[in-house]
Amino acid sequence: MTRGDLYLVRKPGSADPKRRRVFVVVSRQVLIDSRYSTVICAPVYSTRSGLSTQVGIGPEAGLKHDSAIHCDELVSIPKTRLRAFLGSLTPSKVGELDRALAISVGLA
Repeated sequence: MTRGDLYLVRKPGSADPKRRRVFVVVSRQVLIDSRYSTVICAPVYSTRSGLSTQVGIGPEAGLKHDSAIHCDELVSIPKTRLRAFLGSLTPSKVGELDRALAISVGLA
């Protein structure tokens, strides 16, 4: 598991109308590689409203259609739930993700 990887996650008991959703791992690599059982992830939605905290992605990242990473909705997900690997962000997309995350937590 690497920062910037995309996984399809089943979400039992969630308020989300979709039973499965794509998430991007955004935790720092040292945490991902540690014994901690969870990682921080950002959800991917098919809609994009043009916010600076959203990063556009699509088939190049393993998705079926154009979508957006929503960095204002970070969640902690157990590593054991991240099994259905879809793809990875390119280094330039990881840079965009970094900027969007900084904005979402008020660092930029």
